Amino acid sequence: MAAPSAVRILELIEWLATQSTPATLAHTCQALDLPKSSTLLLFNALVEGGYAERGSDGRYRLVRLPGEPTGERRAWGTLLRVAEPHLRRAVAEARESGFVAVLTDGLCIRYLNKLLPDREIRYDRDITNDRTAHHVASGLAILSALPEEQFERYLSTLDASATGADHPDQVRARVAKVRADGFAINLKGRVDGASGVAAPILDADRRAIGAINLSGPTDRVVGNVDAVARVAKRTAAQVSEEMARRATAVRKPAKP
Repeated sequence: MAAPSAVRILELIEWLATQSTPATLAHTCQALDLPKSSTLLLFNALVEGGYAERGSDGRYRLVRLPGEPTGERRAWGTLLRVAEPHLRRAVAEARESGFVAVLTDGLCIRYLNKLLPDREIRYDRDITNDRTAHHVASGLAILSALPEEQFERYLSTLDASATGADHPDQVRARVAKVRADGFAINLKGRVDGASGVAAPILDADRRAIGAINLSGPTDRVVGNVDAVARVAKRTAAQVSEEMARRATAVRKPAKP
């Protein structure tokens, strides 16, 4: 049986999510039939956790639902849950393998899942190993939508004496092209004979929180690159919209 405090804080979150305007402590106590002291403690917990904020007028409003990502919270599980049905449709349409990718704290690319197409020849990859971000299409897509200071921090980790595609100037140039195109393409993947296309997933502030990646045998991807890129971009946009909607629904209360 759940502890009363746990039930109450969930009830408070659910109730706040239905309110079109910030709520006073007195109104909340009356609506939920809770003591003032207990309600204040619940509000304090929500504010400390970044779920609610207290205005200068003493009213409270919900600013984030549990599971939503912020700059400090990655919420990869929520991203994966939101993205998976869209990715499944993308895989069926493009008929190539699909992945949801994210950037780790170590600035590497991690694949959260993989969905394989229903065809005899298809690309598979081991998603237990992290990748160097600028080596893969997913990484280039995410780098293209990072805040500039974060992108510069990534470049500062690279070896300035490196040659070819690993030189910071080359990475900067590739990322600039991705920004212009809206998607990244890697026709010479780290696996021989495999190529990938990726588009960034954005939060409500237009910052990268992940990427949609579609990959397959190089000859097939090259021959169908426009269609695969179109599917990747549309799928990433759909996931971005849904993730942003979750955040803005509580950040911007509806007008009465």
